Order: sequence, then structure tokens, then C-alpha cells
Amino acid sequence: MIALLLLYKQVKDVTTQTKDLLALEQIGFRMQLIKGQTTEYRDRHVRIWPELVTLLKDAGVCDYSIYVHEPTDSLFAVLRRPADHTMDDLPLQPVMQRWWAHMADIMDTNENNEPIVEPLDRVFYMA
Repeated sequence: MIALLLLYKQVKDVTTQTKDLLALEQIGFRMQLIKGQTTEYRDRHVRIWPELVTLLKDAGVCDYSIYVHEPTDSLFAVLRRPADHTMDDLPLQPVMQRWWAHMADIMDTNENNEPIVEPLDRVFYMA
């Protein structure tokens, strides 16, 4: 009986986490690496600054993934955020500005080093 109750609690916890994720807005976008910079991009993200992770989480960013299409050096990113996110304030943050400067030599950026981001429209979703 105790094992059954523990299993029920685990299923209930997973169900609650799934509902929480579905309540978040999901966005996808594309960025572009400079040709041949995929390995360097991966290496820099392996060593992502803890203060940047904290900044992103504090802004409401969660469930964030970046994928690479190596033949074209294209990046595809997807993240989730709550309706009350503060991502619009990220460009004003010194940590974000330093990260962009750190990445500017390996990807397409604007004059302020902010990566050029192309929003993507969702064409399919399955929960």
C-alpha cells in the first residue's frame, strides 16, 4: 500500500509539472553562427556563466534549448516563459551585454553585439 501511495505521489508530481509547463508561453527563434564556429559555440555554452543562468531564470526563462544544424551553422532555440516574464529587460543587464560581447566573434550580431534573432512561427504542436 505504501508503494502504491508513493507511486501515486510521483505521478501526481509529474502531472503538476506538465501542467505548469503547458501554462507557459513557448517561443522559437533562429540565430546564425559564423561558418565553422559550431565547436566553439558548444564549448562556450558548456562553460556558460552561472550569473547568466541566474539572470535568465530570474527573467522567467525556463526549459531553454538551443539546437544546431551543422551543415548551415544555423541555430534554433526554443524556450518557455510565463506571461509576466521580464525578458525585455535583459538587453539592459550588464551580464547579458558581456555575454553578447563574448559571443560576438562567432555569430551574426547587431552593432550592440546582440545576436540577430529571427522569430519562428509555430506550425505544429502536440502535447
